[in-house]
Amino acid sequence: MPSGAAAEDRAAEYLQRQGLKLLGRNWRCRQGEIDLVMRDGGTLVFVEVRRRSNAAFGGAGASITQAKQGKLIRAAEHYLLQQPHHGPCRFDAVLIDGDALQWLKHAFEA
Repeated sequence: MPSGAAAEDRAAEYLQRQGLKLLGRNWRCRQGEIDLVMRDGGTLVFVEVRRRSNAAFGGAGASITQAKQGKLIRAAEHYLLQQPHHGPCRFDAVLIDGDALQWLKHAFEA
């Protein structure tokens, strides 16, 4: 099974092939961590990468709980205080279940 870093590599490469630009990886603050920070045109995109060996028990998507979403939102707010961005932002997720990769644009709302 690939490591978390390998899953993030795969997700970043996939999103770059879709036209997004990678701005940062594993951005950390006290509020949490953002796996990938990307730009999609004029939109700043915070990406959560989740990997599971298979889709049992709800798969990778089921692991993005309300609590996890809250941490991501707080981390993104902190990021924006340090790296001002005047434009839209969104939260995406890249779910990797086994070998299958799924990109969810607007995975959740802030």
